[in-house]
Order: sequence, then C-alpha cells, then structure tokens
Amino acid sequence: MADQWKAHCLVVSHPAQGHINPMLQFCKRLAYHEVKATLVTTRFFWKTVTTELTSDSKISVETISDGYDDGVDEEATKNPKIYAQRFREVGSQTLSELIEKLAGNGLSVDCVIYDSFVHFALDVAKKFGLVGAAFLTQTCSVNSIYFHLHQGILKLPIDKETKILLPGVTELQPSDLPTFLYLQYGMHPHFWDLLVDPFDNIGKADWVLSNSVYELEPQVVEWMKKMWPVRTIGPTVPSLFLDKRIPNDDDYGISMFKPSNDVCMNWLDDKPKASVVYVSFGSIATHGEEQMQELAWGLIDADTYFLWVVRASEEGKLPKNILETLSKKGLIVTWCPQLKVLAHEAVGCFITHCGWNSTLEALSLGVPMIGVPYWSDQTTNLKNIVDVWKVGLRAPMDEKQILRREPIKHCIKEVMEGEKGKEMKNNAIKWMNVIKNSIDNGGSSDQNIAEFVAAISK
Repeated sequence: MADQWKAHCLVVSHPAQGHINPMLQFCKRLAYHEVKATLVTTRFFWKTVTTELTSDSKISVETISDGYDDGVDEEATKNPKIYAQRFREVGSQTLSELIEKLAGNGLSVDCVIYDSFVHFALDVAKKFGLVGAAFLTQTCSVNSIYFHLHQGILKLPIDKETKILLPGVTELQPSDLPTFLYLQYGMHPHFWDLLVDPFDNIGKADWVLSNSVYELEPQVVEWMKKMWPVRTIGPTVPSLFLDKRIPNDDDYGISMFKPSNDVCMNWLDDKPKASVVYVSFGSIATHGEEQMQELAWGLIDADTYFLWVVRASEEGKLPKNILETLSKKGLIVTWCPQLKVLAHEAVGCFITHCGWNSTLEALSLGVPMIGVPYWSDQTTNLKNIVDVWKVGLRAPMDEKQILRREPIKHCIKEVMEGEKGKEMKNNAIKWMNVIKNSIDNGGSSDQNIAEFVAAISK
C-alpha cells in the first residue's frame, strides 16, 4: 500500500447507470479524504459505457465477472433469477480472485463497500477478514419498506384500503409503495432477490452507508440506527455543484449514453431565467406510443420552452413531423448533461420519473419537480417530493395509467406561473441549502464520511 493512502476500499457496484454513478461519486469523496478507492463493476457493463475519468479523479477501476461477459443470454433475460444466481456464484469467485490479485501487487484491501444489490460481496469480505460496508442506493424510507417486507411485518398482497404506517416514514397509501408491492404486484417477482434478500445478511455489515441526507429523512434514519451502524453520506453529486472541494469534479465520468452537451447548453443560454421545462425519464423508463404522443402535445400546448430527453430507442414513438412543430419553443435530444442543465438559470421545472439520483440532483440544485414515476422506488420518492419536502406536483394519470396532454399543461402552468409553484420554488431553495450544508465542511454527511474514514484507516 502506497504511503499516501490511509486505507484501500473496493467499491463494488451493481451493473447499472443509476447504481454506478453514486458509488463512483463516493469513491471521489473517499479519495478526497486520502482513502484509495477502486471501483468494481462487471466486465460486460464496463465494455458498454463511455468513461471520461481522468487522473485527477484518483479512481482505479477493476472488473469482475457476472458469468455473462459477452452479454446476458436469452434464458437469463427471461428469468432474472437465473442471472442473480449466476452472478452470485461467479461474482463471488472473481471478486475473491481480484482481492488476492491486488494483494499480490502490493495493494491489499482494507474494506469492501458493496452495493446492497450485490450483497454476496459482504460474505467475500468476511472470508478475507475485511471490513464490510453496505451501500444503500435508495432512500432510507424505501429500505425501511423492504426491511419490513423481509421481516414479514408488511405482507403481500396489500389491500387497496390499507394505510401503511412504518417507524419514521410518512403515512403511505398502497399506491405510494414501490411498484413491485402494489401497482405492479406479481409482474416482477425477481425484485425480491435484489431488494429484499440484502436484509438476509445486512446485520453482519460493519457499516451501512446510505446515499441520502440526514435532514431529508431524520426520523427513519434514527430508527434504522437502532438496528445497524447507519450513516448518511449523500448526496453523491459531483462536488462542483455542491461544496466545490474536489477539484475538476463537474461530472460523474461514466455514461451509457453520449450527451449533446454543446447543443443543450447553447440552446439554454438564449432562454430567459426560469423559463424552460426540462423533461427526462432516466436511462431505463420506456413509454408506449400513446403516452409519448400525449407528452409531446402537452409540452407543445403548454406554450413554454422545453428541453426533452428522448433516448434513441424511444424516438420512433414521437408524433410525425414533431420537429417542424416545435418551432423555437422546444428542443429534443437523445441525452444531455443533466446536472449542468438543472444548474442552468434558464431551467424552472423538471418533469422527472423520480429516480432517486435525479431527485437528489434536483433537490441539490433547487429545481421544482413534476413527478411521472415509472416503477420501483419512484412512487415512494414522489410521495416525499410532494407531501414531505413539498417541492413538486404529482402528474395525474387516467384509468389507463396514461398522463394526458391537458394535465401536463396544467401542471406546467401551476409550477411555472402559479402561487403553488412559488411555494415549491421557495421550498426547493431551502432544501438546496440544507443539502449543500450537509456535504460541506462539518455538515452531517461530511462528518459521517470522516467518521467512516477514521474507522477504516490504519
């Protein structure tokens, strides 16, 4: 181990954009605190991404196998349980081999920080006598829901009249739960492997690190701390947009898509302050053609500027000749630098799928939201956005679960021009300051990271 590092952590991510981004940012925080961080992902995933990590980031990257180095085959695609089992078997073996290889090269590992979706990594860490730290990429509220499911306290199926009352969590209706538990019950039975099974061994972890901010959900964090050594270390957003203590940290550095940086930013530069609606549903969500058409006409009918991210795989669902209809009001791109867009003074509203990374980014940058959740934890995140943090609106769906053009138009007008929109903007600014303070010198997350570093340092 080189003398300049206090310790060496392997940071093992689940192979998905929304998981690798927060773990990569935490690696940068560790490096800032003089801990060597080696990011670990799967061989196939690493082949599919574009990386712009520089020597400034001080992050090393290593890969392990999930058993599908050339891509997931048809059998595992149809039955994700097969993939999960294979990843557990092959991943455990190749992670063990990586730890041994690094030790042989003079880079002995002191700690394994593992995405809770990859909970077999804790068993590997313990086999080598290493510190094991679970990393929760979802909110503490959402993890509390899955814990209660694991314990049998929350039982499926859930009756539509049930009120869900959990310690430290705002009262939930069944439709506020992660979609796998109610709205999409039975459609994704494999969710248990990734989201519930991690609680099989979480009690053996030396640390539980949460990509959240204490002040956002203090009651549930305090409840969790009674069971596990939980520490909030978020937001895992590039430092330039927060405390600015990490030099040149203005982007995550790994992406599955190539953003249209200059096109987006040049277009925004010409727009008045808080005049643009930014629309993006992340890297996974897909919508049917009818929904895409309603979204398009709702944005156009709102008669405001809008920047809409439509991935290449979704472009064919747009109305024909829409580009001619847009005139100067709208811009559609296949991907964009989201943080830079949200930080731009021209942006006044974010229509989002409410993925936790996107939600944290909007909260960190003071941008009100209109929520159009797609699946998983996004419905629960929206509940907090609307009723707890009061920084957004819930876009109402019809009986076919389609968001129609009139409600889109109404929501945009409410946020951009209404009195409620002013309140949400004020709340967004309040939370932005709270969040920035949390990660700045002496803030709640900063202190938690420093405590973790002190504990693992030699």
